[in-house]
Amino acid sequence: MELMLHVLAVEPTAQVLAKEPIIPFAILLVVILVVPIIFERLRLPGLVGLVLSGILLGRHGWNVFPTETPTMSLLSDIGLVYLMFVAGLEIDLEEFRRKKIPAFGFGSLTFSLPLVVGVFLSRSFGYEWNAAIFIGSIVASHTLLAYPLINRLGVTSNAAVRTTIGATVITNLGALLVLALCLVANSDNLSFWQVLPFFNSLIVYTIVVLIGCHWIGKEFFRRAGDDEGNQFLFVLLSVFLVALVAQFLEIEKIVAAFLAGLAVNEAVGEGPVKEKVVFVGSILFIPIFFVHLGLRIDLPTFFSSLITLQFTILLVVSLFASKFIAAFAAKLLYHYNLQETLTMWSLSLPQVGVTLAAALVGYENGLLSPILLNSVVVLMLVSSIVGSFMTSRFAVGLTASVIKELPFTNQTHIDAGKTDSSPSTIVVPVYNPQTQQYLIEMAALLARQAKNARIIPLAIATAVAHMDAPQLETSIERGERLLLKATALSRVLGVEAQPLLRIDDAFAQGISRAAREQKADLILMGWGKRTGLRARLFGNVIDSVLWSSHCPVAVTRLLESPRKIQRILVPVENFMAPALQPIQFAQILAEANQAQVTVLSVCERRTSSSKIASRRSQLSQIVSNVSSVNPPEIQIIAHENVAQAILQAARLYDLVVLPFVRNRTSPGGLAISDVTTYLARQLTCSIVMLGEPQRTEKSVTVPVGVPSPIPVT
Repeated sequence: MELMLHVLAVEPTAQVLAKEPIIPFAILLVVILVVPIIFERLRLPGLVGLVLSGILLGRHGWNVFPTETPTMSLLSDIGLVYLMFVAGLEIDLEEFRRKKIPAFGFGSLTFSLPLVVGVFLSRSFGYEWNAAIFIGSIVASHTLLAYPLINRLGVTSNAAVRTTIGATVITNLGALLVLALCLVANSDNLSFWQVLPFFNSLIVYTIVVLIGCHWIGKEFFRRAGDDEGNQFLFVLLSVFLVALVAQFLEIEKIVAAFLAGLAVNEAVGEGPVKEKVVFVGSILFIPIFFVHLGLRIDLPTFFSSLITLQFTILLVVSLFASKFIAAFAAKLLYHYNLQETLTMWSLSLPQVGVTLAAALVGYENGLLSPILLNSVVVLMLVSSIVGSFMTSRFAVGLTASVIKELPFTNQTHIDAGKTDSSPSTIVVPVYNPQTQQYLIEMAALLARQAKNARIIPLAIATAVAHMDAPQLETSIERGERLLLKATALSRVLGVEAQPLLRIDDAFAQGISRAAREQKADLILMGWGKRTGLRARLFGNVIDSVLWSSHCPVAVTRLLESPRKIQRILVPVENFMAPALQPIQFAQILAEANQAQVTVLSVCERRTSSSKIASRRSQLSQIVSNVSSVNPPEIQIIAHENVAQAILQAARLYDLVVLPFVRNRTSPGGLAISDVTTYLARQLTCSIVMLGEPQRTEKSVTVPVGVPSPIPVT
């Protein structure tokens, strides 16, 4: 003990911690867990907190954390590669194709103008051409940091927003290609123009990766079937193999990682494998990269140089001015209104993922000095905070114009193609005898609202190698007992039941396939808890059914008989067409039970009375599209915390209907939020979570009460 105290008294803290790798790793986990939560509560991006934490803990701060250790460097390098891979993986290529002309036009403008301005500014401060071009390129990209906000506002379908999302492909790819050229010129002591022959090989490599990996990925996913584990490993292997080949060709690994993400983008699709890939990087590797970046920042030196301060201020002003000019030029070309132009400007301002990754690589290769690296970090902090704040103000004005374009009907996905809005074929997987009765009762209530409705109680017996195996016989007998009970209960409730026993490889696949074969309108399931690491990484049965089903999935946690439900609460945040689905589901159930539905909207406390009145009018428009004898009530609450407002309001209700939240992020998320699970744990009444099937057109719905993930692409 005395020896340890002596060592601690003599050696610096960072040196002591470096001798025990487990200690800095434990500190890292604490920082990654706590700091983003604190900054989100302050309405600041969590990644800003991670960078500031690195500054405070590093040698230029409190000096309690070793800057360069083998473990830290390895994890940071993996985080850097993972960051760029996720940036490519999360880009919406379908959105780019749909708006390819305006996306290419605005992308070219918002990339080239900051590039030219950055080069001119750098040259005026005496930087050589290669460094000046590099500085211009790293500020030419943009990060969709405010994507969760515009998604919650329901304006992602707006033409200007779609154009900005599509332009991300142009800006990020352009910045990385220029980075690769500048690195080669710097390493061989060549001018920028002398490395143009290298540009040809870079383009060939890009085409080979995009086409080759895309084809290989599709073939592998087609042959791998539903084996998510192998698909997950394939995606990880692809990025590191592409990066390895790039090293032999002297192409920077972050360029290769971004291209790999683009290449496997469509092969992975919007499925559970992509969710898990992003999850693994978002909770560990990418946050470590941001903390490690903060460890390298020397703020005292930065503030001691007047010229550096002047350059940084002018760089920030140049970024804001050039991005605004690009957005205004797009307004003139594509006839956007002023509100849309300002939204495009604010969305294209944040400089986070590609900017920081390129800046760090340039710093490690001698293109950027430590002082210039500080300038880029300051640029990131200012643009991310101000850009997100501006988007929160400008994007709100887009909501009303988008609502006018929505083709509201009395039909939802539950009743697609039917004249009756109630589901006529409901598949009810039965497994737990304790929850089976309430599930069948709810299915009966819903089915009574449709003509010729039927309930299909479904039991799954998982297949084994031999069809005469004792465990399969046991599983079949158990399923038959459950189906007999479900059929008897349906008969008592006066609804036709057609029991179905299916032998399949797994529960989730069996449920999805049976529902498709029976042309089901709804799958009604009991609430399943996540348990264990495998459930978190590879999902449970409900997750898999949600990803693969062709029809809506209602996940229930019923504390009492559905026939006793008299008051139903439906929280609604954005006013897009999908908001009709939980409202209409609740109304169908209410009509069967003579219950009352309340539609709840939560706004900020500082919201003006005129905006509240506009919100009420928009809710009335939505509710008016739900054909009902007893229309839902509308309630608007001003509260600083949406989740807490829902919990307080729900105390007076028997049932809360929520959209199901998949554990996913918006583009390049740094943290994964599962607030639906949080609400489910806190709510003391019954719950129905309505999940819509995956569609060809990407439509990410951030549910009521979900704090924004921290995007980093």
